[in-house]
Amino acid sequence: MLCYPSTISLSSRTLNHLADRIRGHRNQRRSRWRRLDAGRQALLALAHLRHGDTYTRLAAGFEVGVSTAWRYVQEAIALLAQAADDLATAMQRIRRLAYAILDGTLIPIDRVADQKPYYSGKHKRHGVNVQVISDAAGRLIWASPALPGSVHDLTAARTHRIIEALTSAEVMTFADKGYQGARGSVRTPFKRRRFRPKLSRRQKAVNRAHTKIRACGERAIATLKTWKILVKLRCCPRRATAIMQAILVLHHVEADRYPD
Repeated sequence: MLCYPSTISLSSRTLNHLADRIRGHRNQRRSRWRRLDAGRQALLALAHLRHGDTYTRLAAGFEVGVSTAWRYVQEAIALLAQAADDLATAMQRIRRLAYAILDGTLIPIDRVADQKPYYSGKHKRHGVNVQVISDAAGRLIWASPALPGSVHDLTAARTHRIIEALTSAEVMTFADKGYQGARGSVRTPFKRRRFRPKLSRRQKAVNRAHTKIRACGERAIATLKTWKILVKLRCCPRRATAIMQAILVLHHVEADRYPD
């Protein structure tokens, strides 16, 4: 098997952050010996999350067993997920924004035994639903835990109590037509209905302005999917939430907008 060096488009700050967490976890457990030191384990986990490298490729590149690579990655993800902000904590930053943008995205997954709940009729594929909140510039602020792909965006937002939190904080929020009926502080474009087949000029102008604002939210989703592991999750869907939380922590460390 041939091996070659590669690069990861992340800063050393992100690597050191994860390595420090791993090192602290090892000291707490009093681990005496590992096949890889904390820095190498952090690098292995980042290669998996950022590039989507399989455990077989990681095992060959880092000269460890496949089971060891899997265990090291899962340990790193769990440590990062523990540090992820919940919605209440994220709202402390969101309430300071001029306005927020709410959107949902589908993270594709492999088919599973109980596949019906994970099939999205909108996207015509299996996946998990993740709600994303971004600021006016399209920068990622928070991502929700994962729900089965068949869950509608409005239902997902209500399940996570996102609409209630945004309304309580009086944060004006722009969302697409999938959130029609959300009410509160969520604003959606006008939608044609059976009794209103055509929109007025004013309504069309409002929709165009709304679309320009909401388009920035697509940047947050695009930023999220620069982590290639999210191109298609090849693990149990129940692990999707921990992966999302780990990526959110790493993203904020990399952007360094919200230092502790």
